[in-house]
Amino acid sequence: MAYNRGAAFSFLTHESGWQRYLFTAIAVAAVIFILYLLRRHSGQRLFCWALALIMGGAIGNVVDRIAYGHVIDFLDFHFGSLGHFPAFNLADSAITLGAVLFIFDELRRVNRH
Repeated sequence: MAYNRGAAFSFLTHESGWQRYLFTAIAVAAVIFILYLLRRHSGQRLFCWALALIMGGAIGNVVDRIAYGHVIDFLDFHFGSLGHFPAFNLADSAITLGAVLFIFDELRRVNRH
């Protein structure tokens, strides 16, 4: 288990605490924007799934930041001599999967036109 006061890959984790409010504000703004996009594009299923995963992950990390002041990362993988992957949590996984689906949906849409 790891406590991440920063963002992805522990970016800004060693700062004095202001980053908690910055990352919370960014996530709240992202959720509001995603809700707008979901209403506007409700007929695009894959696009909406991608946004819903990103929004769910953002909300999960915001809950941790508000409740504890940091995000709790609990998935930590070591690959022997190959190295160590940074710790992450299920919210981070949802954001990543949502981003992959978003890119896939955009590539599919571009290839269609």
